[in-house]
Amino acid sequence: MSVLAGIDQARVESFFKAESALYAAARPRSRTMAEQLKHGFYQGVPMHWMRDWPMPFPMMVAQARGATITDIDGNSLSDFCLGDTGSMFGHSPEPVARTIAAQAGIGLTYMLPTPKAAEIGPLLSQRFGLPNWQIAATATDANRYALRVARAVTGRNRILVFNGCYHGTVDETFVRLVDGKPVPRAGLIGQANDPTGNAAVVEFNDTPALERALAGGDIACVITEPVLTNSSMVLPEPGFHAALRQLTRTAGTLLLIDETHTISTGPGGYTRRYGLEPDLFVLGKPIAGGVPASVWGFTDEVAAKLDAVRAMLAPGHSGMGTTLSANALVLATMHATLTQVMTHDAYAHMERLAGLLQESLSAVIAGAKLPWHVARVGARVEFIFAPAPLRNGTEAEATHIHELEAAVHLGLLNRGVLIAPFHNMMLVSPATTEADVAKLAAAFADVVGSLAGFSGTAGSQPASRTSTASD
Repeated sequence: MSVLAGIDQARVESFFKAESALYAAARPRSRTMAEQLKHGFYQGVPMHWMRDWPMPFPMMVAQARGATITDIDGNSLSDFCLGDTGSMFGHSPEPVARTIAAQAGIGLTYMLPTPKAAEIGPLLSQRFGLPNWQIAATATDANRYALRVARAVTGRNRILVFNGCYHGTVDETFVRLVDGKPVPRAGLIGQANDPTGNAAVVEFNDTPALERALAGGDIACVITEPVLTNSSMVLPEPGFHAALRQLTRTAGTLLLIDETHTISTGPGGYTRRYGLEPDLFVLGKPIAGGVPASVWGFTDEVAAKLDAVRAMLAPGHSGMGTTLSANALVLATMHATLTQVMTHDAYAHMERLAGLLQESLSAVIAGAKLPWHVARVGARVEFIFAPAPLRNGTEAEATHIHELEAAVHLGLLNRGVLIAPFHNMMLVSPATTEADVAKLAAAFADVVGSLAGFSGTAGSQPASRTSTASD
C-alpha cells in the first residue's frame, strides 16, 4: 500500500474521483462554457495557468466581492486564494472601484504623470523606506528592471538566487539545485540561453554556501523573497537576514528584496517589520488593488551610480519600462490602495484572523495525527505535507505531492472554499470574516477526515479570539 504524507494513495484517488463528479454536477453552465472557450483559446483558457487548478474543467466566474467569489452556476465560495495575491485586500475594494469609475471618464493612459504621482512617491518612501521609485506593469517587469540596474551599477553580470525562489518569469531566476548542482528549472519552454550561466543558486538559510558563492566578487545582486513562499513556505532562520546583508555588503553585491508575496506581513512588508535594509525593493500584485501594477525602489547610492552610468551612454532605450507602465489608471488606483486599503487597521484584522486560521488548521492536523504542519507569514497561511518547519527549497520541493494537493483542494472547493492552486497557500483579506475562517476549518476537517478514513471532525477549531501567533 502506497502512502502519501500519511494518507493511503488509493483513498486519495477514490476521493478525487468522487469529488470530481460532485464538482461537475454542480457546474453544468461552466462545463458548457469551458467547451466554448476551446474555440480560439489555447488549452481553452485566456492564460494557460488557469488550467493549473485541480478542476475537471475551469470554473467560470460571474462576480467577486470582498472575500466571496461566485461562479456562473450560482455557487458562492469563501475565497482564500484572492487572485493568487492580486486581490489580497479583497475583490474590488470600494475605494479602488470608486477610483476606477472616476478615472475612466478622464483618460486611462497618457505616458505622462498625474497629480497623484506627486503623492505616491512620498507614500512609497515613507512606507517602504527607500527614496527612489519607479512603477512597472508587473513584479516580473520590476525585477527585470531592478536587475538591469544592479548589473549596470556594479559592472557585474551574474546574480544569485535561492533554491525554490519565485520572482515571476525573470529568466535568470529559473534555476534550481539538483544533487547540489545548478540546473534550469524543469518545465521551461523555449529557453534560448542556459540560465545557470548568469545565475548562482544556493539554499535558503545556508549562510556558508552564500559566503562561498559571493567570495568570487562577480555577483551583481542577490535577489530574494524575505520568506520563500512559492515552494511551500520556508521561514528564515534567526540571523540569516543579518548575515545576508553583511555578506552582500562585504562582497560589493546589491541586495534586492522581492515583497510581492510577503507584503502579507504588514503595511511596510516584511522589510519594514523586521528592519531589513535592501538596496533594491520590488512589490507587485496587490499594490493597485487588483489593477496590474508594481513598484521598484532603490537607495540614493544606487541612484547616484545609475546616473553616472547613464551619463556615459548615448541616448537610447534603457531597457527599463513599457508604454503602459505608470498609466493614469494605475496611478489613481495605487494611490487609493496605499491611502485607503492597505491600512494598519486592515492588517490588524488580517493578522488576527490568519492566526485563528493557523490554529484551526493545526488543531485538525493534530487530531488526525498527520505528519503535516501549518506555517504563516502575516496574512499568508499554508498547510504543508511535512511534520516540521522547512529549512530550504530542497526540503520544500519534497513536500509537493500533486495527487494529495489536488484531492484536498477540490474537496475544499466542493465544500465552498477556494484556496490557491499552487501548493496549499491561503490568504486572509480585510473582507474575510470569522465565519469564513470557521467555514474553511470545518471544510478542512471534513476533507481530512474523509481522506484519513474517519468522520470529518478531526480536531476541533479553537474559540474565536485574538491570536498572538508570530511570523
